[in-house]
Amino acid sequence: MSIIDDMAPVMGPDGQFHAQDEAVDLSGTSLEAWVALGFFWLLGITVFYQFFTRYALNNSASWTEEIARYLLIATVFTGATIGVIKNNHIQVDFFYRFMPKKLARVSASLVDVMRIGFFAAATVLCGLMMLKLGSTSRMTMVDLPMNWVYGVCLLAFAAMACRSVQVALLHRRRGYTVLEQPESTMQDR
Repeated sequence: MSIIDDMAPVMGPDGQFHAQDEAVDLSGTSLEAWVALGFFWLLGITVFYQFFTRYALNNSASWTEEIARYLLIATVFTGATIGVIKNNHIQVDFFYRFMPKKLARVSASLVDVMRIGFFAAATVLCGLMMLKLGSTSRMTMVDLPMNWVYGVCLLAFAAMACRSVQVALLHRRRGYTVLEQPESTMQDR
């Protein structure tokens, strides 16, 4: 039996096209994904407002470019957290194919520890920078503190550090990482 035989027919007896969508399940969507979606929608609304005021009203709102830039930063940083959760950031697994299993396991564990250390250090450095800036540094067009932008980055780095710990614990429990077995995914729990 082929795959085509297993598929439901799309043409009904009446000669019309009939297709049914699968049910949408958002239960596995992480908090970070919802936050990133919120920032993305705010970015879209801001850019649309900028477009409308510039081309329809011929009187561009000056604040929209700066706010759009900061919303893009927020979207990227919260989106990066999703990449940590799914463990699908860019990685090179070529050398793991040729390493002895024990060396590959130690090396993959070291990668997990270094990832946690990097995100923890980035969180601390972002916090120190925010303390150094204080409330004196303001946005250019909108009179708001720049620490709001850096605060989003700090929270994203902290979330990435926490999620990296979760990923490392999962790797330890499974006994392998995606580096060692690239055909596996985070859903293979």
